[in-house]
Amino acid sequence: MSSKPIRLGLTGGIGSGKSTLADILAQAGAAVIDADAISRSLTLPGGRAIPSILAEFGEKMIDPQGAMDREAMRALAFSNPQSKRQLEAILHPLVGQIFQEQTSAALSAGHACLVYDVPLLVESGERWRRQVDWICVVDCEVETQIQRVMARSQLSRSDVERIISQQASRQLRLASADVVIFNEGIDLAQLKHMAHEMMARFGL
Repeated sequence: MSSKPIRLGLTGGIGSGKSTLADILAQAGAAVIDADAISRSLTLPGGRAIPSILAEFGEKMIDPQGAMDREAMRALAFSNPQSKRQLEAILHPLVGQIFQEQTSAALSAGHACLVYDVPLLVESGERWRRQVDWICVVDCEVETQIQRVMARSQLSRSDVERIISQQASRQLRLASADVVIFNEGIDLAQLKHMAHEMMARFGL
């Protein structure tokens, strides 16, 4: 095993099964640093981003519990791209700060593999490519993505298609991949087997 930890960038479109794979890797001993979870934590009651969101967007974007009103913000961002950029300007530096904190903690704990779970890794361009040794893309058919997200989130087909259209294309993600996990027509045991094969490839 290498003394220097492997840094694996993990990405995939919505509904691809990326979070399931991240859980498998965590159970196998990897330290998973989850960009979505960090981003969500920033906008919960007492989250680091709440004061800036309140200052930028006003009380209408804060719910009675003191969290960001995600539905209201999502509607605003879809209708007003500038608002989306303003929110990203608040969140991205804080996400980066917590990423560094969690990376330092994982390194101190001696983890041999750091998994950076980043849904928009490909969309971020070279920024993430420079920070990881390998990129793993969890892939499946677009129709499978749609069906999975509709089943779990009660969103309409058009809503899911709109989310997918705002992410990198399947072709672009696959072109960026060092490793592809094709999560289509397999069960959890098979997905675990593929995950362990990938880790063995990295000497883990």
